[in-house]
Amino acid sequence: MTSASGLPVAPRCRVILDNDWAGDPDGLVALAHHLLSPANRVDLITSSFLNPVFESPGGAERGAAFAEDLLDLVGAVPRPPVVAGSEAALGPTTGAAAEAIVVAARLDDPLPLLLVCAGPLTNVAEALRLDPGIARRMTLVWVGGAAEDRGFEYNRDTDPAASALVLGTAGLPVVSFPLEAYERCAYSVAELEHDLRGSGRIGRWLWERFVGLPLPEGFPIGATWALGDSPPLLVTALTDASSSFVVDSGGPGERRRCTAVDFRLIVGDLLARLRLHEARRAGG
Repeated sequence: MTSASGLPVAPRCRVILDNDWAGDPDGLVALAHHLLSPANRVDLITSSFLNPVFESPGGAERGAAFAEDLLDLVGAVPRPPVVAGSEAALGPTTGAAAEAIVVAARLDDPLPLLLVCAGPLTNVAEALRLDPGIARRMTLVWVGGAAEDRGFEYNRDTDPAASALVLGTAGLPVVSFPLEAYERCAYSVAELEHDLRGSGRIGRWLWERFVGLPLPEGFPIGATWALGDSPPLLVTALTDASSSFVVDSGGPGERRRCTAVDFRLIVGDLLARLRLHEARRAGG
């Protein structure tokens, strides 16, 4: 595969991207970045529900629609399928997203499979319940949890039963970016507007998702916004050599936890890829 700069960049992994795309737009920023990155091959996109505090029903379907719109803008070839998952926390039924994850995980491919989840683990839990054997065929890269007890953590506690099932699965390798890591991915809101709006059609579309986010009445917006769903790109598309990790022992499988994120690398690559993609589309 050829990158936007013309240098040959070989894909090193295939990825499934699972997120609540109708929620915090940082997920869509990460999705765009993955789609523009030649070092990972996006095989499947699945959408999860949002915490009911922040939305009306139907968040997984709306998230899938956002993902489809972004695929149209990127012009991804081949185009990965987008599948909406369950609209509620883990229950007795299995959604279409979980079934699609199982199918993708069962495929034989020379590239390793990384399941990147930056939201509640509902779809992942349903997939593992449907076929526990897929745990040994992939690595979970998860934005969520916390190294220290600091109360509610959105991705873990929106569906705690799903989190317990997934993180208790024997044989499942996990690379995690907990609260202490992802909250360091702070971006000035002014810089975010300037950088995204100045980075072509995809960047402008992403900024519009921030402006149009339906926040609860009275929800305060500060001067910074965390692009907390982007750190998995260090594992999938870039390098984690400039970040720091520790090994958590005593669990049911191999567990690495990020303690420091090279956010400069993530942002620099993101903006370059957005702008180079726009230049290619314009014939420059």
